[in-house]
Amino acid sequence: MSSPINFRVGQGYDVHRLVEGRKLILGGVEIPHATGLLGHSDADALLHAITDALLGAVALGDIGRHFPDTDPRYQGADSRVLLRAAVALLAERGWRPVNVDATLIAQKPKLAPHAPAMVGNVAADLGIAADCVNIKGKTNEKLGYLGREEAIEAQAIVLVERIG
Repeated sequence: MSSPINFRVGQGYDVHRLVEGRKLILGGVEIPHATGLLGHSDADALLHAITDALLGAVALGDIGRHFPDTDPRYQGADSRVLLRAAVALLAERGWRPVNVDATLIAQKPKLAPHAPAMVGNVAADLGIAADCVNIKGKTNEKLGYLGREEAIEAQAIVLVERIG
């Protein structure tokens, strides 16, 4: 039985360890930094959190279910491709993204200068206007593993609506 609700909310989260020898990619933007995020794909924590939020909004599980890190097809994968694939899964089931609000937590680097490019990428991949995407950067006030610059964390919430 399908729910008659025409709007749903999804919440997503991701965290990746910072390591030397990797590019730092967030929101599909390569950010100059001494370290990058470790992961099976390009480790774009922001896009992973948004992808999880979208999948969760329509009860399709999470990114690991659809794009497992045990599958060699996703080794080094561009997370923008995975995000667009998740949007296609939603469309197949009669849903589309409406808006997204996301937070990146990183002690360094400063992310605000890169937010407009991230917003543009996310809006393009979701097929929505840029003014329906918000990306914020926060520090962890030098507390914990984020404050010690060991990782970057992302949180996202999305609204989706039924198509037709």
